[in-house]
Amino acid sequence: MIVRMWEVRAHPRGFAELLTWVCDRAVPAVEVEPLHVSSEVFTSPDNRIVVISKWRSSPVPFADPPEKLVARAPHVWDFSPVDR
Repeated sequence: MIVRMWEVRAHPRGFAELLTWVCDRAVPAVEVEPLHVSSEVFTSPDNRIVVISKWRSSPVPFADPPEKLVARAPHVWDFSPVDR
C-alpha cells in the first residue's frame, strides 16, 4: 500500500474554483485507475487543498492544476505503512 499526499495552495480568489477542479476533475481522473483504493479531500483556512489517496502500488500523478488558480506548484509525498 502506498499513501500519496498531494497538497496545493490556492490564490485566495481562486480557492473555490480550484477546489471544484480538484473534486470534479483531478480526483475522478485517478479514481478510475485499477491500482487506486480510495481518496479523501481536505481544506485548510490558509487556502490549502490536500488529497490523501491510497494505492495498491504505483500511484498515478494528478494533472497539473490551472496555473491561474494556484499560489505555488503542488507538492507530493508518498508514504508506506509501518508495521508496529
